[in-house]
Amino acid sequence: MQVNRRTLLGAGLTTAALASTAASAQATTPANASLPDGATDRADAIALLRRMAEPVLGRMSRGRLRAEWTPELSPTWDGRNPGVAYLEAFGRLIDGIAPWLALPDDASAEGRLRARLRAQALESYTHAVDPKSPDYLLWRGHGQALVDSAYFTSALLRAPDALWKPLDARTKTRIVEEIKGLRHVSPPYQNWLLFAAMNEAFLFSIGEAWDPMRVDLTVKKMLEWYVGDGWYGDGERFHFDYYNSYVIHPMLVQILSTLAAGKPSFNNLRPAEELARAVKREQRYAEHLERMIAPDGSYAAIGRSLTYRTAVHQPLGHLAWRGELPDTLPPGQVRAATMASQRRIFADPSNFTVDGFLTIGFARHQPTLGDIYSNAGSMYIASESLIALGLPADHAYWTVPPQPWTMRRAFAGQDFRKDYAVAY
Repeated sequence: MQVNRRTLLGAGLTTAALASTAASAQATTPANASLPDGATDRADAIALLRRMAEPVLGRMSRGRLRAEWTPELSPTWDGRNPGVAYLEAFGRLIDGIAPWLALPDDASAEGRLRARLRAQALESYTHAVDPKSPDYLLWRGHGQALVDSAYFTSALLRAPDALWKPLDARTKTRIVEEIKGLRHVSPPYQNWLLFAAMNEAFLFSIGEAWDPMRVDLTVKKMLEWYVGDGWYGDGERFHFDYYNSYVIHPMLVQILSTLAAGKPSFNNLRPAEELARAVKREQRYAEHLERMIAPDGSYAAIGRSLTYRTAVHQPLGHLAWRGELPDTLPPGQVRAATMASQRRIFADPSNFTVDGFLTIGFARHQPTLGDIYSNAGSMYIASESLIALGLPADHAYWTVPPQPWTMRRAFAGQDFRKDYAVAY
């Protein structure tokens, strides 16, 4: 029920009458009305994953990505080699879908899709580092390669049995050479430090020579840049944007998880202790993200890189996949909220080109929202919002009934949990 406030007040309607009308509207739209069940949510998430992945992996696995796709560039493009877009597209895409690719094969339609895309992903990894391949990626030249190499290696850490172990020895050697070669890039004094640390954590995980100092100092800088209540600064100053979602929380937890499992020797860094604290902070940050999802699935458009779309909700899916959602965020509530956002953002068909590739935009094709570094390849970080698909279809996350999220309950006039800052 829509109410025109100006018309009602102009007609002399009292404040009490207006409140009564609003209450009546709330009563007709209960918070749990029309929420899809878990099977529908998963089917929709799989459809989105397929739509993102097939155009990229289907071509790259055949060495045809560069030949058949010219990525869109931001109108304010800074002039760097546009070839960076292909490493961005593959690295970001594969990191988001790696947990799902790691699930075992089965005879279902989803299982057959997964087997096909996994095979294409492995072929794509081979093309990515083969200098003779038409789809050899731009590892050398612009420093942007450091950024997307970290998503490339993060995927291998997330799904080592599915994506690293099956690779042939030559491809593995080439990957190691390319990753080590990126040590020449001097990262800006901000979230980029995590990209260098992610690569070193990957090298450590496979028994290669690695640089502990890059990891040690990065973790300590992140601890210094923590500003409180679940938020990290992006460098020495706090930026009110979603880089805590795109990079900081998931990568810091991944790096510390790798160290905690491998137990390397440090002078005074204790990875297991820092991992526990990092997870608590990611949980707190996730509480903020969930509360910013409006009743219709929209969310606050703040800061730069808004064209990364639903990648903003990566920490919610990341915690769900790791089995670490806090008690304040029940699985049915997180699933319902994040899938509402997926449907809201991707409702407009212009989010994709006629050839199936993501466009620059937020809730539709909106190239003017692009930043100086934005290209269509950058947009594939949106796949990070699909991490919870790494939980099998029979997992409770996908089978529990949907629950209304915080703002849906709040604006339906129902009770909802109050919010207070934390000290950790």
